[in-house]
Amino acid sequence: MATATTRTTWRRLKRNKGALVGISIIILAILVALFAYLLAPDGSPNANRMVVEIGGQRPGYTQQFLLLPRERKINPTSFFKRLFVGGEDKYQYIPIQSYQQKNDSLIIQQYLDEGFTERVALPLSKTKWQEGRSSGNYKIITKKFRLGTDKYGRDILSRLLVGVRVSLGVGLVTVLISLSIGVLLGALAGYFRGRTDDVIMWFINVIWSIPTLLLVFAITLVLGKGFWQVFVAIGLTMWVSVARIIRGQVLSVRELEYVEAAKALGYSHTRIILRHVLPNVMGPVMVVAASNFASAIVIEAGLSFLGVGVQPPQPSWGLMIKENYNFIITHNPMLALAPGFAIMLLVLAFNMLGNGLRDALQVKE
Repeated sequence: MATATTRTTWRRLKRNKGALVGISIIILAILVALFAYLLAPDGSPNANRMVVEIGGQRPGYTQQFLLLPRERKINPTSFFKRLFVGGEDKYQYIPIQSYQQKNDSLIIQQYLDEGFTERVALPLSKTKWQEGRSSGNYKIITKKFRLGTDKYGRDILSRLLVGVRVSLGVGLVTVLISLSIGVLLGALAGYFRGRTDDVIMWFINVIWSIPTLLLVFAITLVLGKGFWQVFVAIGLTMWVSVARIIRGQVLSVRELEYVEAAKALGYSHTRIILRHVLPNVMGPVMVVAASNFASAIVIEAGLSFLGVGVQPPQPSWGLMIKENYNFIITHNPMLALAPGFAIMLLVLAFNMLGNGLRDALQVKE
């Protein structure tokens, strides 16, 4: 029966073009999050390669770099470590405007700022030096920053790709926490009614009366600033809508014949709730879970913009907007608009999926 219902739901969902577009965007975002450090032009941890001389450049900016080996030895990074946390740069990136090889020296014009350069002579070893190759003392490459650089000279595209992990992570943790608390309290309130229902509903109404952002601020101040703290803080504020929906659904289901039959057979309350009640009320919960996922992404971006969410240097789309919003009214608005568009696209995808689930599951509002 459950399999047939699932197939019917999937057939309805496939007929909804908006939901399919949302699913496609979400799958793409998940793949980008998994392989972010392999896809990003800057594969360093947190995509945090700073070259302050080229800060605030426009999309499509191209720059030559002289790569100098770092003084300390950088151990090779394994594939899996690079996949999950990135690999530390073996070279120091020095922006240059031009270069030439003269006798046993490499003469470079080091780029300092727009219109400012400095002539530097670097000795060459006996090993043959070639442009764009790692043989010899130095290596010169040309890099293109497709979305420009932020005020610290970091690649916007790389930080945008790595930042997908934060947005999807906060949504996932928020949904798991909100479902765990909301389903538990809502099922208890709807099934047992009476004093249990009164106490739980009083608690729900108290939490409901506090503005979400204010409550998140309070929890964040208690837990502290950080990556996991903001995830938990947002999750602890979004269970109320789940609990209210579950309570209403359980109140109607508990009066049906099969629940009465289970009670007459002497089944425990726990078994009745877990095996007979909850499986029949999870449709609306899936819809609200998609909505909560989208809301969590927006709230995390807002918190990071205000400085109480994800902390630097970890990339977050909200934090990227905060660091570059002043460019909107100057010469390079794309530095702040790019993460804003990313937030909008991912939130839109989850909302379209939620609408598609609502229609496919025939959830009445």
